[in-house]
Amino acid sequence: MSFRTRLLVPVLFVPALLADAPPHFTILQRELLGLGLSFTNAAADYDGDGDLDLFVGFGGTPNRLYRNDGGTLVDVGAAAGVNAARGVRSAAWADYDGDGDPDLLVGFAPGPTSVLVLYRNDGGTFTDVTTAAGVAVAAGGVRQFSFIDFDGDGDLDLSVAFRDKVNLLFRNSRGAFVEMADSVGLADPRKSVGALWVDADEDGDLDYLVANQDGDANALFRNDGNHFTDIADSMVVAWGGRAPKLATNGTVRPCAADADGDGHFDLFFANYGPNGLFLKRNGLFSDVSAAWGIDADGRYDTCAFADVDHDGALDLYVNGTVTGGTSYPDVLFHNAGGRYTDVTPDSLKALQADHGVLWFDIDRDGDLDLSLTGAQANGMHFVLRNDLDSTVAHRALAVRVVDGKGRATRAGAEVRVFAAGTRTLLGTRLVDTGSGYNAQSDMPVNFGLPRVQPVDVEVTWPSRGVRRIVRTRTVSLARYAGTYLTVTVP
Repeated sequence: MSFRTRLLVPVLFVPALLADAPPHFTILQRELLGLGLSFTNAAADYDGDGDLDLFVGFGGTPNRLYRNDGGTLVDVGAAAGVNAARGVRSAAWADYDGDGDPDLLVGFAPGPTSVLVLYRNDGGTFTDVTTAAGVAVAAGGVRQFSFIDFDGDGDLDLSVAFRDKVNLLFRNSRGAFVEMADSVGLADPRKSVGALWVDADEDGDLDYLVANQDGDANALFRNDGNHFTDIADSMVVAWGGRAPKLATNGTVRPCAADADGDGHFDLFFANYGPNGLFLKRNGLFSDVSAAWGIDADGRYDTCAFADVDHDGALDLYVNGTVTGGTSYPDVLFHNAGGRYTDVTPDSLKALQADHGVLWFDIDRDGDLDLSLTGAQANGMHFVLRNDLDSTVAHRALAVRVVDGKGRATRAGAEVRVFAAGTRTLLGTRLVDTGSGYNAQSDMPVNFGLPRVQPVDVEVTWPSRGVRRIVRTRTVSLARYAGTYLTVTVP
């Protein structure tokens, strides 16, 4: 039975009811997290203690690595060796050397040394292995990193989008990288900012969606095994909802999420210009931006999906920026089942937030908390606790996907949750490779659920033309409260 046929069974999409009150967030550790000129944020459990830590890159002040001690953040950047005082434009966590812990790649503003710096995780402290690993790049406007196993050989490769030069693709060969974008058709000279990997055509391998600025069309590169072909026009996503060829417009961030709950990944584009939401329908993408109330015309940098209120539908945070003397506000959109509504609380409206947005469970209570960065001097890099009632917050399941050796090499995998013993779909998530702002995090995917019930978990790993599926049946939410279910995909 094909994947598409298999999903054409009765599927439950729970329409999100309008909340009785707007979501509420509490700012944590204001004094520690009040520094502005911050650009990107990325999360991973770098020390292996079971909770998520946070890297924040700044505009020239020392970068910070926050160790999570039971929900309290402690800056250990200097002791860990990752506190360079150089402007940061991107960051990614990934186990590039396959030793079981996440390493850190940081993209810096142009300077006297490589704009890429790869820090190997040596048990909680980090060693600069940039040159030895073969990723030194002398100059360039670094933007989105993605660590993915695009060739299905079991290790993590690396794609790098650039704002001012051709994009790069590094193949990983036993922990050393060889650049080979031109040979596979990915040396794209357009002005790229955001990017992500997802099996957009559901044919069993990871495709590459690249968001471009300054009037350049977006690209959707179909993975044909040994070569990539741009099919953005035929898949109707070349412009992402913005006006074609308008030099003042562009796409900054693409996101993939199942907005309508049908089990297929839809695409959202955070634009300079009207934002765009494209639902996957009959193998193509259909522009529903206006119908879903998401087509605000402004200057937006970031998109990040999460089920904020655990009603079973994916909500959306869109991050405005400050440009041309105008501050475009951030918006938290509530998924009301066929339409998004603005439920941004006043506490978020008051912040000078732009660029980095990250949903992660800092306190391990089940719901997703919010990490923001602010690139203004009077900005911040706050973490805001999601104050869901505990009984609602605990209606959640976090799932981590690993390979047969227990390593996190399955970025781009798809995770679906069904009511136990049925094909009633409760949610779909992507092991993400590039939401937020120029960041990739290494963390479990999170499902909020409308009620407490046993679930079946299905993980699909697209690789080398095959969509391999692994199922874990009758999972109890209570058993994994405060931790996560690990699913192994050999």
